[in-house]
Amino acid sequence: MTGHVAPQDEQTPRLLVSACLAGVPCRYDALSRPDAQIVAAVERGEAVALCAEQLAGLPTPRPPAEIVGGDGADVLRGDAVVVTDAGEDVTAEFRDGAERVVGIAASLGIERAILQARSPSCGCGEIYDGTHSGTLVEGDGIVAAALRESGVHVTALRGGTSTPSE
Repeated sequence: MTGHVAPQDEQTPRLLVSACLAGVPCRYDALSRPDAQIVAAVERGEAVALCAEQLAGLPTPRPPAEIVGGDGADVLRGDAVVVTDAGEDVTAEFRDGAERVVGIAASLGIERAILQARSPSCGCGEIYDGTHSGTLVEGDGIVAAALRESGVHVTALRGGTSTPSE
């Protein structure tokens, strides 16, 4: 996906982060995984926090979902799907959320992203295997894959403390 890249100034965020890492209770389980440095970067206006699933209109909480048949790049090519633990295909919503995140990143001229590890959206380097067994495999989530395709440097954060929704 290509888009207009806005010039950066002191007011433009330089980094995109998963909203759950910024303390937003937007994960499937209505929890967050706040990281103090990321929360501070968002508060200073240096980072923009986004949740692809919420941008796509999925509710919070929502059923857990995993990529079946590959990883995020495979979903973007149409070779894999995203399915909840109840068997509902939510591929369209996950693709829509990824497209929205990439569009926002492009409009802000963002070149770096720090994403939540293991997520079917934000996973970077490893995701769950699609069997809802808790097994991890090599691969990226859909947002991570889409951001990489658009030229954004993506890394994962595996820390943070899970906190409940308020």
